[in-house]
Amino acid sequence: MALKKSELYSFLWSSCDELRGGMDASQYKDYVLSLLFIRYISDKYADVPYAPITVPKGASFADMVALKGTPDIGDQINKKIIAPLAAANQQLSQADFPDFNEASKLGDGKEKVEKLTNLIAIFEDPALDFSSNRADGDDILGDAYEYLMRHFATESGKSKGQFYTPAEVSRIMAQIIGIRSAKTSGDTTVYDPTCGSGSLLLKVADEAGTNVTLYGQEKDSATSGLARMNMILHNTPTAMIMQGNTLTDPKFRDGDALKSFDYVVANPPFSDKRWSTGLDPLHDAHDRFKAFGVPPAKQGDYAYLLHIVRSLKSTGKGACILPHGVLFRGNAEAEIRRNLVRKGYIKGIIGLPANLFYGTGIPACIVVVDKEDAQARKGIFMIDASQGFMKDGPKNRLRSQDIHKIVDAFSKRLDIPGFSRMVSFDEIEKHEFNLNLPRYIDSQKREDRQDIEGHLRGGIPQSDIDTLNDYWEVCPSLKKALFKECRKGYVDLTIDKTVIKSTIFGHPEFTSFITGMNKHFDDWRGRSAAKLKALKAGHHPKDVIFELSEELLAHYAGKPLISKYDVYQHLMDYWTEMMQDDCYLIAADGWKAQTYRVIEKDKKGKEKDRGWDCDLVPKPLIVARYFADEQAAIDEMTTDLESVVASITELEEEHGGEDGAFAELEKVNKANVAARLKEVKGDKEAKEEAAVLVGFHAELSRFFHREVSHL
Repeated sequence: MALKKSELYSFLWSSCDELRGGMDASQYKDYVLSLLFIRYISDKYADVPYAPITVPKGASFADMVALKGTPDIGDQINKKIIAPLAAANQQLSQADFPDFNEASKLGDGKEKVEKLTNLIAIFEDPALDFSSNRADGDDILGDAYEYLMRHFATESGKSKGQFYTPAEVSRIMAQIIGIRSAKTSGDTTVYDPTCGSGSLLLKVADEAGTNVTLYGQEKDSATSGLARMNMILHNTPTAMIMQGNTLTDPKFRDGDALKSFDYVVANPPFSDKRWSTGLDPLHDAHDRFKAFGVPPAKQGDYAYLLHIVRSLKSTGKGACILPHGVLFRGNAEAEIRRNLVRKGYIKGIIGLPANLFYGTGIPACIVVVDKEDAQARKGIFMIDASQGFMKDGPKNRLRSQDIHKIVDAFSKRLDIPGFSRMVSFDEIEKHEFNLNLPRYIDSQKREDRQDIEGHLRGGIPQSDIDTLNDYWEVCPSLKKALFKECRKGYVDLTIDKTVIKSTIFGHPEFTSFITGMNKHFDDWRGRSAAKLKALKAGHHPKDVIFELSEELLAHYAGKPLISKYDVYQHLMDYWTEMMQDDCYLIAADGWKAQTYRVIEKDKKGKEKDRGWDCDLVPKPLIVARYFADEQAAIDEMTTDLESVVASITELEEEHGGEDGAFAELEKVNKANVAARLKEVKGDKEAKEEAAVLVGFHAELSRFFHREVSHL
């Protein structure tokens, strides 16, 4: 049976419990991700001829399992598993993996043995068969790796979460550089000079739709190792990930010059104060600053942006995440900004919400660079998307609808009031090349205006009614049914305020609108249901949701009172919570509704049978279809039981004191009550106690008699 995507995610995250406490997330992530990696390549590539990754004999996950419980398990993992893997694969080095024998993190002696043994046992679960639990074209394991990285970044805190660019931001960057619409091939090159764990590079590769050549450089040695593993888990084992400082020692060169690429994306460290350490900016060997100006010594943002500009081919396109300050800071940065604008290299600027990133809470922007036809460019397309997000724990997060709206506006150059517009170079020059978005786009929400006369003399301002004009266009006569003029500029309700809702809902124009909207949805649902029922094993789930969601957006385009992006979000939420699991199950096994026993273990390890379940066809659906009468009887019995339990509780409270009828009972149940009745039979002093006990016994007898008759 295929493993559900959501189950895989929670399964892997629970494995972290074995390591929490001894180290923080920025450290234990290395152990969990390394085990995920070794299990994956063992399942997929062990004993496979000409595989892109070689798994030497004796160095597979099965060989790691054999080390469980051994006194020197950590040292053996380092020597027998990791060292041979690194030696057999040019893409890997032993430094990519954590030290499995490090006592300061894993403990010493028995503690280390138990910790590593338990961790290996978690990944030993047969459900994690990575060789078969994959929908072709959809990297379930790669997505799981991304899921873990996001959670690790959240737990790592402010100073240690910079290895990960939020997937939502990565998707925006991958789409706005236009790689999907371009003719790409294996010769198409994509580069990330500060690649972190590689998530941004991979999103661009996924967006390309064809195999492209990936290059990445990362300063931190441990993080560059994560990036190499990430590439392999995403079926891009040929990606070149180098370790080193991009500004002082760029690894990708053509002779002495920087290598140039078709696409460059980056999320460099914000305002790097040590960017020039080991570098003489005035005599840069790669001429990155000569034509634009030298960035300030304590602000490295433009150093990375100019490295990107220099690394692009003459028709190259790129995108870089930078703090908002680059748009308006003065002095040396103002000069660089002016030169970039005059060259026409900046194609667009997208302002993002604050608190999206794991290394900082400050707002950021995406600067889009395009060298192609730069001299003919007449302006910069600007988007202020700072208001569109959802709360996700301590961070903000872009929703699917926010991503789609940004990409739609940018790719179609949509002029949306308060959100996006094309800004001419003439207008920018009037503002002295200050690119701060609020100068060009007013995205602030209007505050409620208080009408003093309305407060003092009563009445509803006509101006407030006019703001609802979109509703009156759909229901023109509804306004007359609700309001009447009381004096110039003010109206009163024609009905009592308690019946406003029922009056609107019952109005013929409103009911006609709702009926039309319901029919409109039914039309889309009917077409979509037919396509979903035709799914077969081997389909691509990501293609399914893409087609469904794009059709839904087009279906609701231009409809009054309804945002197509809000409707789209409902579908994407349902996909995440429920639908994607079904699609992945069908992709793996077809329409196979396989039942299984639900076995739970208590804290002592004792197994309890919780009955049966079925993934593809939910248990409640089967019960409702075939066992409706039985379920109704169970529901009735449950209601009766709740009533009896309530009566018992009430009796216990009433008669449970020291002098109460239940005072002599160790536990109030039918057997104890019957025994006590025998003891007090004929005892005149216990007459009152006996009456209570008889009533209690009779209530229980009636209940059990009634339930037996049901059965």
